[in-house]
Amino acid sequence: MSGHLNPKDSMKSTWRRLDRAEWTIFHWFYEILDIHPVALDKEVPVHDKQEKVPWIPEWHLHRWVIVHSLIPVAIHHVYTSYTGHNLSPLAAFIFYSMAFKAIAIHEIHSLRQMGHKLGFLDGDQHERDGVPDIGVQKVVHSLVSTSTFRPMFTVFLSYRSSQPPSSMHWLWLPLEAGLYGIILDFWFYWYHRLMHEVDGLWKYHRTHHLTKHPNPLLTLYADLEQEFFDIAGIPLLTYFSMKLMGFPLGFYEWWVCHQYVVFAEIAGHSGLRLHAVPPNTLSWFLRIFDAELIIEDHDIHHRRGWKKSANYGKQTRLWDRVFGTCGDRIECHKENVDYSNQISMPLI
Repeated sequence: MSGHLNPKDSMKSTWRRLDRAEWTIFHWFYEILDIHPVALDKEVPVHDKQEKVPWIPEWHLHRWVIVHSLIPVAIHHVYTSYTGHNLSPLAAFIFYSMAFKAIAIHEIHSLRQMGHKLGFLDGDQHERDGVPDIGVQKVVHSLVSTSTFRPMFTVFLSYRSSQPPSSMHWLWLPLEAGLYGIILDFWFYWYHRLMHEVDGLWKYHRTHHLTKHPNPLLTLYADLEQEFFDIAGIPLLTYFSMKLMGFPLGFYEWWVCHQYVVFAEIAGHSGLRLHAVPPNTLSWFLRIFDAELIIEDHDIHHRRGWKKSANYGKQTRLWDRVFGTCGDRIECHKENVDYSNQISMPLI
């Protein structure tokens, strides 16, 4: 952990309280889009570890993802039906790239609203990390890169102007969306675990672990090599795996699959003190093996993980369960979840 002596490793975040005349365009990026993980002028509840944790039913999260992922598809459908023409690949990239960004921003807004209501995990010991002073520009680059390059390669590989939204494989979608998260998590699990356990790879992952109490904006706070695999490498491995297995996985289904994954990535770094699982259409299968992930699993991974860790999965706990790397939960173990205290995630 000696790397913390390097000034570039500092997680100190003071810039939001400094004179705005000293801000750059990158500082204003957060302010204009209103994507701060917490509001400075609002209280954040603090809870003891033993206090009961509320929960959110999975169908609430399915509803959130499906509604937001299908809005751009519906707009696209109306356009093709009205004009008789489909979007060109370039127009599709621009449209879905903007939709990708808008949905992610809205999720961050929703999570902030919930954070001020529920508080955060380990909140009695440490507040959530902010965007570090040294990393303001770096985080902007990671957010823009993710929300641009994922739609870009999705369009390049799977978009066909001859296939309007009405060609979507609705019958395949529930199975594809569920398997996509599980297969993606297999590739992510091993890539993630190897970066922790192989000395030569750890140097590419250590930056991401400078945050012990992450927030959604730090989801991709990492060095360039890790950013490449997170943004493109793992999704592409998943896409080609599913194509080799014979799934149609056209552009519109892949778009929905991406939205499930991104939702879980952002929420998984929120640290919300809430028992919530990443929505998956195959959750019934995961429950059989006690392999559903919750927010606390990845939060503990950040808090305790350095070279050797646990909870390597980010969509499920299936591969952690199979390969014996599940870590114990602290606040969200079954006996401490208050199932009578049901929380809803705001759609708007």
